[in-house]
Amino acid sequence: MDRPPVIFAARDLDDLRHAKSLLENPSFSIRLSNLIGAPIDAAMGMLPKTVHGKINQLAQAALFRALQVAIATTRRRASARPHNRFHKLLAGASGGIGGAFGLGALAIELPISTTIMLRSIVEIARSEGHDPAALETKLDCLAIFAFTGARDSRNSTETAYWLARVALRQSLSEAASHLAGKTVLDKTSPAVARLVGAIASRYGALVSEETAAKAMPILGAVGGSAVNVIFMDHFQNMARGHFIFTRLEKRYGVEEVHRRYAEIR
Repeated sequence: MDRPPVIFAARDLDDLRHAKSLLENPSFSIRLSNLIGAPIDAAMGMLPKTVHGKINQLAQAALFRALQVAIATTRRRASARPHNRFHKLLAGASGGIGGAFGLGALAIELPISTTIMLRSIVEIARSEGHDPAALETKLDCLAIFAFTGARDSRNSTETAYWLARVALRQSLSEAASHLAGKTVLDKTSPAVARLVGAIASRYGALVSEETAAKAMPILGAVGGSAVNVIFMDHFQNMARGHFIFTRLEKRYGVEEVHRRYAEIR
């Protein structure tokens, strides 16, 4: 017997369209290329080869630190409206420091900017009706750092958002089982290490692009600030789109929301 069709509220359909526009916006790489006036690949070639490995290590450390803060924090009540502009201002300030002092400042700047972005992401999750004290929400907020917004070059219908969600599904489940009921992060846990490593492999790639753009001679401190604002704006967009999507999944079911998403032009 066929199930009756699921009726979406008009406002929820508008939200789904908005989520798709955010999740499939021009990638971070394209936006950086527009800022620096050259393909980001060219800027990436200016970085020493040893820097890429170091950036991935720093990305993992920054994500571990962000997860530690998230796990230890259980506050539920706060302003329902996210302070996106304020967080962009903070990110811009930290980016200005990075642009002024170059690659040597990355070890200091990245944990700060990552924590600022996580705070912004948590506020966005809460504004979409998700409980920031719930472990599922905390891990979902961390997963935002794996979303690049780009399309898969082999299949133009699949965005990196979908691919990242699929790739992280098992790691998120294992980490959630391990961390349930805990307020202290065990960095030696294989489940936590796998999750952070999986996210860092994607986040580190974006950090490398961000670092390469800041290293362009024409940018400096002012340009470094602008790059960080774009960086923050990217993850705020990914967070808004993702948490709209997961809110609707809980209301209408995963399959139905995915089907409606695919129908949107």
